[in-house]
Amino acid sequence: MNRFVKVGEAAKILGVTAQTLRRWERSGQLVPDKKTAGKTRYYNIDRLLGVNSKESTLTYAYAGVSSHDQKQDLERQKEVLSQYCGAHGWNYEIISDLGSGMNYKKKGLVTVFLELIQS
Repeated sequence: MNRFVKVGEAAKILGVTAQTLRRWERSGQLVPDKKTAGKTRYYNIDRLLGVNSKESTLTYAYAGVSSHDQKQDLERQKEVLSQYCGAHGWNYEIISDLGSGMNYKKKGLVTVFLELIQS
């Protein structure tokens, strides 16, 4: 099953009509996760069904700079990533590293990699 589905498929999965979903949207009970310029609605099925497992909904955002002189840049990267993820309504975790870009043994990078292969 795709994570995002159109209104008709979401209605079938929930056992209601597409009109019901649209009525819920108008009343503020339901907000589509995405809406195109042509007003096509997309719903996240995990959210609609109440699935809230860390593995299926957590987004990892990675920020990194190569030296301690760039620590302010790292903080700015983390803030931008936080705003972006928050604006999209994502459950997220920001992982960051200070150190050379040529070093693949960075703690944060290893953490992201391990999380990806375990899910």
